[in-house]
Amino acid sequence: MNLPGDRKYAPTHEWVLEDNGLLLVGITDHAQEQLGDLVFVGDFATGKTLAAGETAGVVESVKAASDIYAPVAGEVVEFNSTLSDQPELLNTDPYQSWIFKLRPDNIADVQSLLNADEYDAVKDEN
Repeated sequence: MNLPGDRKYAPTHEWVLEDNGLLLVGITDHAQEQLGDLVFVGDFATGKTLAAGETAGVVESVKAASDIYAPVAGEVVEFNSTLSDQPELLNTDPYQSWIFKLRPDNIADVQSLLNADEYDAVKDEN
C-alpha cells in the first residue's frame, strides 16, 4: 500500500499535509480502497469552525457513504471543487487529491496525529 511519509494521519483515515500554515486534508489509499468507486464528495462548508474529530463533509461511493472528519480543530477555508465533478480522483491518486484546506487553531496539534508507520499499524482497526 502506498503510504507517504511526508504527512500525518488520523485513525479515521484522513491524511494531513502542512502547506504554508494551512493543512491539506484528504483520505488515505486504504480508505478509498475500502469505499470503492467514489461518486460524490461534498457538504464541506467553507468558513465553518470544527473541533478535532467533528464531521467536515462526506464522501459517497457505490458501496457506502462515509463522513470525513477534521483531524485537528480549525476552520475550513477551501473545498477542492474539482472533486465535485471528478470524485474518482480520490480513487486514482488519493495523496495528490486533497479534499479541503483547514486553518488549524494550533498548528502544533498536528504533531498529535500518527506518522505513516503508526497509521499502518492501526489502519485496519477503524
